Amino acid sequence: MDDLHGLLADARSRLVARPREGLGELRRPGRLRSALGGRPRIVRVGEAWHLGVLLLTDDALLATGTILRAAEEVRRGYAAESQRQRAEVRAAAFRGGFAEGETLHVDWTPVDVDAVARGAADGPLSWQDGALMVRWSSAGFLRPLAPYLAEQIELLGG
Repeated sequence: MDDLHGLLADARSRLVARPREGLGELRRPGRLRSALGGRPRIVRVGEAWHLGVLLLTDDALLATGTILRAAEEVRRGYAAESQRQRAEVRAAAFRGGFAEGETLHVDWTPVDVDAVARGAADGPLSWQDGALMVRWSSAGFLRPLAPYLAEQIELLGG
């Protein structure tokens, strides 16, 4: 069996000098702030190296959720409701303290590394014939985790 803890420790050591991307969490204003015009914002709750469908922090592994860039709010007409909603989320990140154009991740989910190391499946990680695999696409394609991590680290220049 692959050693998940060892793979992640090796990845962290190879990435130590590489830049990280922000992890954000949506915060809604309380009743009083909302009544005074307060709006939702996305605040920084950490940083991680973005490795495809995975986010690696100093002490955790996360499954990637939504990736976006913070942007100052600008009033304009949108051809589609989805464009307007995306702009609102980008503006919430800017209001929460992310810099204009900064990449951040929201809606990520923790992966239970200990459970996976014991043979369970969690998030995009699972076992197949004794090999640790990662589901790297929405179509469900599986790939061995070790070469996947090596390729993602190489893409970051690590």
